[in-house]
Amino acid sequence: MKFWRTFDIEVIKFVEGRHEIDFEIGDSFFQHFEDNHLVEKGNLTVRVKMNKGANLIEMVFQIQGKVRLTCDRSLEEYDQPLDIEETMIYKYGSEEAEINEDVIMITRDTPSVNVAQLIYEFILLNLPAKKIHPDYRNELDEDDFEGEGGIVYLDEEEFEDDELEDNSEEETKEIDPRWASLKNLKNKE
Repeated sequence: MKFWRTFDIEVIKFVEGRHEIDFEIGDSFFQHFEDNHLVEKGNLTVRVKMNKGANLIEMVFQIQGKVRLTCDRSLEEYDQPLDIEETMIYKYGSEEAEINEDVIMITRDTPSVNVAQLIYEFILLNLPAKKIHPDYRNELDEDDFEGEGGIVYLDEEEFEDDELEDNSEEETKEIDPRWASLKNLKNKE
């Protein structure tokens, strides 16, 4: 319980204006979340820049540091640097509700906002999808070969124009008199 309280921002005590709150995140932070299999260790600093207004509170989370991840290829542990900036808006309303992923409604008499879960989610969302140790990042994966070939998209009009030019060169060499009059009709259009 004491752990969760360290991440409370007592918004009711702050006056309108800009404020900065700092948090230190260590290994114990990640142990308090259930089903956490991605990050178990890390050393991060979180600076919350809060702008409290009459109708809303805007919080900008700046998270910097390193987390320890396990490489998907070699299963070696390595430090992944993170530099995150996310924004969260708390609007005053009649009830507490999540409006969308960036906006949460709180009541005017809400004493504090706990940001531990938000910080945890921001960290997880900024982890790479493919966790590769820095020593192996230059080696190509079997999946990487699939992306080596390029996909070419042709505009139909350009493609038809190119075909017409190519065909017109061939036709100038050998024109059947029966088709010459049709070609003239086509060129008039």
